[in-house]
Amino acid sequence: MYDFNYVKPSSIPEAVKALGADMEAKALAGGQTFIPVLKQRLNKPSVIVDLSELGLKGIAADDKTVTIGAMSTHHQIETSPDVQRLVPGLAKMASLIGDTQVRHRGTMGGSLANNDPSACYPAAVLALGATIHTDHRSIAADDFFQGMFTTALEPGELITAIEFPHAEKSNYEKFRNPASRYAMVGVFVAKTAAGVRVAITGAGQNGVFRHSAMEEALSKDFSPDAITGITTPADGLNGDIHASPEYRAHLIGVMARRAVAAA
Repeated sequence: MYDFNYVKPSSIPEAVKALGADMEAKALAGGQTFIPVLKQRLNKPSVIVDLSELGLKGIAADDKTVTIGAMSTHHQIETSPDVQRLVPGLAKMASLIGDTQVRHRGTMGGSLANNDPSACYPAAVLALGATIHTDHRSIAADDFFQGMFTTALEPGELITAIEFPHAEKSNYEKFRNPASRYAMVGVFVAKTAAGVRVAITGAGQNGVFRHSAMEEALSKDFSPDAITGITTPADGLNGDIHASPEYRAHLIGVMARRAVAAA
């Protein structure tokens, strides 16, 4: 690691001020991506702003939504009775992230702010039409993700909570890289009061994306058979040592049908 200063603010305004005072300052949430990046000397922050004392943990539900604090861990989401009951696909997703150690440290807010193209949570947020709340505004899921490792967040802006609608049906299936457990392809299907949405992670060169053809078919018939004949073009999909674009295109169909069947 390179040398850096470390601050641990006790309020959101203090954290925002610390991040805004230095363009090279970086926020630390769960650290499951950031710490390895520091160890590999791929990032050289001047200041690290620890977000752990900002009171951003916790899950609350009402008759329409489930709101998850940005610093809530994967384990908290996985084991939350409210999430299990009202958005079961999200609880399942959290249970599939990393290993036990990662699930007790990693956070939803950190994952969304990083927007890794193979991360799981972006698919849930996009498929459920969630709202991302920050220290000074609210951002719709469709406007939040803007490409690989790129979001609508402004410099120094902090995610404080993520608000999900209740899901009539929801599920997530992913084909995991056996070493990293990141999604080579992950598919989240959701039926809410606003309709049916399908989001794909791990496959697109520009990160998470919606599958409009599957959404249209499932809106008419929410069953695996409804999307059996739908194919996904390989153009624009990732290709690497783990899977070709064509194989990822095939996996999207397989994972989508499994997700619908389990939902």
